Amino acid sequence: MKCFHGVKNLSYRDSKLLYARQFMFSATNLNPVRPQRLQTTYYSCFSMAFHQTLGVQPKHLYQLYSTMASTVLIRARDPAKLSEELELALNEHRLNDAWNLHEQHMNMEGFPRKSVVNKVIAAFAQSLELEWLDRAYELVEKAINEHKQNLLDKETLMYLSLCLARYGLPVNAATVLRKLVEMEQFPPVNVWAAILAYMSQTCAGAYLAAELVLEIGFLFQDGRVDPRKKSNELLIAMKPDTTAVNIAIAGCLIFQKNRKAEQILDMIPRIGVKTDVTLLIMMGHLYERNGRREELKKLKRYIDEAHDLSDGQFREFYNCLLSCHLKFGDLESASHMVLEMLRKAKKAQNSLGMSTFMFEGLKIDKVESQESLTREKSNPEGSRTHAWTYEEFCGDWKFLKLEAEAKELLKMLIMKFQTQIQLITTERGILQPTETILVKLVKAFLESNKIKELVGFLVKVEKEDSPVSPDSSLLVQVINACIALGWLDRAHDLLDEMRLCGVKTGSSVYSSLLKAYCKENRSAEVKSLLKDARKAGVQLDASSYEAMMECHVVGNDTRGALNLFKEMKEAKLDKSGQQEFDNLVNGCVGSGEAKLMARLLQEIKDGQPIDCGVHDWNNVIHFFSRKRLMQDAEKALKKMRSLGHAPNAQTFHSLVTGYAAVGGKYTEVTELWGEMKVLAFYHGMKFDQELLDSVLYTFVRGGFFIRANEVVEMMEKGKMFVDKYKYRTLFLKYHKSFCKGKAPKVQTESQLNRREAALTFKKWVGLF
Repeated sequence: MKCFHGVKNLSYRDSKLLYARQFMFSATNLNPVRPQRLQTTYYSCFSMAFHQTLGVQPKHLYQLYSTMASTVLIRARDPAKLSEELELALNEHRLNDAWNLHEQHMNMEGFPRKSVVNKVIAAFAQSLELEWLDRAYELVEKAINEHKQNLLDKETLMYLSLCLARYGLPVNAATVLRKLVEMEQFPPVNVWAAILAYMSQTCAGAYLAAELVLEIGFLFQDGRVDPRKKSNELLIAMKPDTTAVNIAIAGCLIFQKNRKAEQILDMIPRIGVKTDVTLLIMMGHLYERNGRREELKKLKRYIDEAHDLSDGQFREFYNCLLSCHLKFGDLESASHMVLEMLRKAKKAQNSLGMSTFMFEGLKIDKVESQESLTREKSNPEGSRTHAWTYEEFCGDWKFLKLEAEAKELLKMLIMKFQTQIQLITTERGILQPTETILVKLVKAFLESNKIKELVGFLVKVEKEDSPVSPDSSLLVQVINACIALGWLDRAHDLLDEMRLCGVKTGSSVYSSLLKAYCKENRSAEVKSLLKDARKAGVQLDASSYEAMMECHVVGNDTRGALNLFKEMKEAKLDKSGQQEFDNLVNGCVGSGEAKLMARLLQEIKDGQPIDCGVHDWNNVIHFFSRKRLMQDAEKALKKMRSLGHAPNAQTFHSLVTGYAAVGGKYTEVTELWGEMKVLAFYHGMKFDQELLDSVLYTFVRGGFFIRANEVVEMMEKGKMFVDKYKYRTLFLKYHKSFCKGKAPKVQTESQLNRREAALTFKKWVGLF
């Protein structure tokens, strides 16, 4: 006889009895909620059979059954009563008790009724605690996986997504939003824009926010949704508006997702989003970062014609334009902008309209300060401190308060990405260049060896700016900086250009250059400079003569040293000039503020030379890729390499997205991927998230899972965020039937490797 639970050598009757007990226990555990029905059913069905087989009387059988089932039956509860207790626990905010009661109900009968399920999710989300937020999210996930999404209310899911985003769980918040769209429970734009604003506080959240805007915007591109149909009313309410787009772009600017933000800009005209002043300024920042100088020039017309620009916004745009000129090495345009600002500022200061400028400037400052003061008084700790209860959330049925909160959060985001290094400032509403832009321009002129243009520029600056002493002029400071850096020939060239332009200078600059030449024993240059100084009528100081005499002695030119000594005695020189020069070298005067010379030295030491040609060729390749002229883009890439410009991440991103738009160009992307790995290994090219994400998308779309796994490994190694939800959806869309069922018996090695790679990727996205 078959043994039960490890018991051996039982008789036939004992074995039957054990089987009966085991059966009754399992039958009782099947549904402990209905003990009476179980007792009646199982007793009537099996009592006669057990009596005939075991010889047990029916009344004894009933006693045996009752004894065995009592431990189970005593725990059985009424589900209606359980739901009442669950609701009471939620009303009293006893979340632990509510969770235990909910688990009991799930074990007994599965999900409670719809109202209770939504109340559980809302109460857990409202707590804004990680433990309960996770449980609320898991409950939603379980309901969707079991195809019981009809239990979930739209308002509940929107509220849960908002709470998840507020707590800093952007991935879960985005997933709930995506599920809402999949279920065709379209959230209004007021709601999901506020969710984006909270998501955009983190790097991963900002990336997901941009993805959500692109995904939702795709539904409305090129007039796909007819607004005249009443059935599309809820869908139209979800359409991205200016606030949602601004929030997504602001998050991208904060976390350097510039090319993702540019994709949103490309989408804007296709869905008909209106542009406002905030969007125009952010477009300026974006064009500057991506090197789109022509777009910046076109945007300038709209900025100049805008009447509702604030002082700060006007300054921000021109700061971006000036920075872009420097990035492209267009020193002529940059210097022209600086001189134009100086002329206008001088004209405003000297004209009768200065009082009007002052009044308008003070008015602007007053309005801005009053607005900021009002915001601080109304919400001193920021809008994020407001905790929305579920009742408040549902009570504002038009979500107007949530819309206002999203706009406040947008202002906070904008403050984070505003330029830290200001090239332009404003004084009473008038644009003026800062010392920083002068330093950067001087550095660029020197690096490009445009000495004549630099002298001409600085001479014009001094004419427009307030006059200073010859020994403290900008040109003298630049020359002294060159001397300090060891660029003696450039310093000499600058002195020559000054003399040709008729600019007079003091003896300190000649003295410092002479000493530097003497220190390097360059006697020919010393004689030439001494001759120039005499022509200019400059009298050198005693320390300069001492340095020259020492140089002659080292060169065994005793006669020359004696002549210099006699000349110094006849001139009756002292050493007061040395102290003056030391003050200039230290870059300090009077109050001790940093002068241009000290700033220039620091900028040259810290800064790196910019390859301006890379930006030009990137724009060419971007243009061809955007127009899907990939053969022309490839030719431009070859020309770029032949001229000695190394392609960067932006170059490859344009090419990859261009190939993806054309479709079917997976081999070309694979070749680019190989080249990118070589550049990264040998030349230190850095990958960014946007580039790797575009490569990964192309490989998954084409089914190149071996390469896709390489990209995933690189992204995880660099601790980059990967949107697994997007790739899980992409895999199910294009490769749903791949790797299903048993593997074929006959496979080539390449087929086997591809299958294993696909299974690895499938496991990574969570489809196992």
